[in-house]
This record gives sequence, structure tokens and C-alpha cells, in this order.
Amino acid sequence: MKKSLGSSMMLMIVVLSMVIAGCSSNKESGSSSSPSEGSTEDTIKVGILHSLSGTMAISEVSVKDSELLAIEEINAAGGVLGKKIVPVVEDGASDWPTFAEKAKKLLQQDKVATVFGGWTSSSRKAMLPVFEELNGLLWYPVQYEGLESSPNIFYTGATTNQQIVPSVTWLLENRGKKFFLLGSDYVFPQTANKIIKAQLAAEGGELVGEEYTPLGYTDYSTVISKIKAAKPDVVYNTLNGDSNVAFFKQLKDAGITTSDLTTLSVSVAEEEIRGIGTDVLVGHLAAWNYYQTTDTPANKKFVEAYKAKYGADRVTADPIEAGYIAVYLWAAAVEKAGSTDVDKVREAAKGIEFDAPEGKVTIDGETQHIYKKVLIGEVQADGMFKELYSTPEPVKPDPYLKGYAWAKGLSNG
Repeated sequence: MKKSLGSSMMLMIVVLSMVIAGCSSNKESGSSSSPSEGSTEDTIKVGILHSLSGTMAISEVSVKDSELLAIEEINAAGGVLGKKIVPVVEDGASDWPTFAEKAKKLLQQDKVATVFGGWTSSSRKAMLPVFEELNGLLWYPVQYEGLESSPNIFYTGATTNQQIVPSVTWLLENRGKKFFLLGSDYVFPQTANKIIKAQLAAEGGELVGEEYTPLGYTDYSTVISKIKAAKPDVVYNTLNGDSNVAFFKQLKDAGITTSDLTTLSVSVAEEEIRGIGTDVLVGHLAAWNYYQTTDTPANKKFVEAYKAKYGADRVTADPIEAGYIAVYLWAAAVEKAGSTDVDKVREAAKGIEFDAPEGKVTIDGETQHIYKKVLIGEVQADGMFKELYSTPEPVKPDPYLKGYAWAKGLSNG
């Protein structure tokens, strides 16, 4: 389906205007010195690495789609350094060793300039040593548990102080003190819940239950019985992938409604609502940094472009937007550096600002995360979120929670 070249041009102009002041006065001389192995005379290859099959495909396919949309828009506006971006798409298949294998293939065999990809923290941690060993560059688009900062990763999703910590505080103030923690059995939920337990102890909350299930798990009858017995005010949900479909449908079948119990999820967005069913999720809460209903001019253009390319029934969501802006932020850093060289791009990226669909974002040079607003929303009958809470300004990333006395020592075990 045709898209407006004018809209694409406007988007790229925004990116270039953000970085022009920092660009070399002679871009040609900058780009001609030691070009990345991912570059040729006319093209720059980049990797796209997401789960296109398996339990995580419900979430990751659409992030891949948004990254391809950004590449198409940038190419329509003239490319990067006058070159066309060529995506090399790989399937991580919801398998962490496969992510590491495909990351190595993209860097060594395809010689891409950068990679956009991952969802789960297990996939990211599997890829991290590959990118560090080969000095590659990964743009990771999903909220995560924090306690990490790698010179070879840019994090465009939220870290802990931009999602989990403020949402727990809000719940304690607005929904109750008794928490039941439910998560998938891997690094993100386990680390997130370690942080939540420390926060509850410091802020007057009470832990009444904690359960983990394997990714892809579908029988939640026992877990729901435990929730009933514990009588929490809040279920803080860090399930991932299609386990959320089973949990929420079985919760409804058990007769538990949002008037009985508050659930807040950190991996259920508009795309997952489509897969789970709006009727099942109405009234449930989620904490993110972007919703399809976010009211900015840039978001209106983004939503229109995404639906024009992929269909009117498709939705945008936080990780989808974070994947989209990752491509633009990388392109801006390359333009500023005058090169796709990883070390030059890393240095050039510091402080770059972008008028993203979620609002203005800024790359924090110290942590390679971005400043983001914190949002809490409630699922509505149309499958969209009604915003219940927003920070007034974007929050500085604090992946190691240095600003919280109660978090001291968490990163050590």
C-alpha cells in the first residue's frame, strides 16, 4: 500500500535537524574514513532479529514490522549518509541460544552495521557477549529489569525506574498494600520481583505470594487458586508471551473481575490485547511509556503510517514504538558521526534528541538508555488504554537504581 512520501520526508527532516549542529562540517570526508563492514558504496546492511515463531512471536513480529517501516521511511527520505538501508531479517525463534547464534551470523557473515532486536532479557543476555566480543551494536527495544549497562547495547525501552518502581509506588498509594507476584520463569521476572520485594519492604507493602511458570505455560488453575487463597489487593504480572492469554482467560473463567482484584502487567500492551481478547482484559492495568492513544503530532503520523502499511486493524504499542524510534536514533547517530563505525556511532549518540511518537526522547550518554515518561493505563472496551497516570516530564534512566536507598546491593545478587 502506498504511503505519503511527504510524511516520510518530514520524519527524516526532524531527525536530521536534531543532529545537524553536531555533524561534521564535511560529511563526505567523515563517511569515507574506515566505513563499517556493513556498508558498501550504495547500501548499509542492518540486522533485524526477533522471534518470528514460538511463544514470543505474539509480541515480537510487530516490533520487526515497525523497524522495517522506519527503514522504509528513512530510505524514502534519502537514506543514511546518502545510502540505502538494507535489512537482513532473522528469526530468534523464542530460543535464547538461537538469538546468540543469529547475532553472530549477522555480525560475522552478513557484516551488518548494527542490529535491532530481542524482547526477553534472556535473549538480550544471550546476545550481549556476542556483541561485546565482536564490537557490534544492538538496539534493544523492550522494557526490562535494569541492573545492566553495556557499551554495545542501546536500550530504547524502559529501565526499572521508568516503569516498575513508579508503578509499584502508584499501586501502593491507589490500589492497596498486599501484592502477589506472578511471572514467567526467567531473568526478567525474577530480577524485577527481587526489586519489587525490596521496594515493598521499604514503602510499606506486603508480599502475600510469588509464583513463576515456564514460558509458554497454559494451565493457571493452581496459580489462580493460590491467588484466591492469598487475597491480594494487587497481582503484579510479569508473565511474557502467550502465557498471558491463558492466565487472563482462566482468571475471568474463575469469576475474578477487576472489581475484585487489580492486576498490573508490564508486558501486556495493545498488541497482546488483540491476542488475548479485549473482553477478557477490560479494566486491567499496564505500565508503559507509550500508548497508541498518546496525543502527539508525531504519534498521529506514526499510527497512520503503521496502519497504512500493515492494515487498519493493526495496533501500535510501546515496544513497537521503541523499535521504530531505535532505527531513527541510530540513523541520527550515524549522520552525526558521518560513519557507521560502531565506536564513532556510540560517541555521536550521546545526547541526541528525537521527537518520537511518545514525545521527546534523549539518549543518556552515560547509560545508553533514553529519557522516557512513565504511564499507567487501564484497558478500555476498544482495546486501547485510558491514561490514569503520567509523569510530567521524561524520567532520567537509572538502571542500577542509584537514586533509591532501598535498592543498595541489589545488583550484587
